[in-house]
Amino acid sequence: MECYKITKLLPDAEKFAMVQQIRRAALSVHLNIAEGRSGKSKADRKRFFEISRGSVIEIDAAIGIAHKLTYVKSEELQTLGENIIKTFKLLSGMLDK
Repeated sequence: MECYKITKLLPDAEKFAMVQQIRRAALSVHLNIAEGRSGKSKADRKRFFEISRGSVIEIDAAIGIAHKLTYVKSEELQTLGENIIKTFKLLSGMLDK
């Protein structure tokens, strides 16, 4: 949800580029966790969790670019940054199981 809040701050010129990419990646995190938890084999679960973790990294990279382009301020990214770290750690733990 935090990704959607942050992308509302980006300029209209990024509506069909960065905004959509960040939102797709955010949705991918949730959808791949859900699919991975749906009772598949251990190898399938791991693959879905890896995809989800890759989407977290993608969000982090895109937000970093938005920050460098001065579309968003550091203080506006505090909560999202904390969520990115937390989610990455949780997914890493899920991959170790």
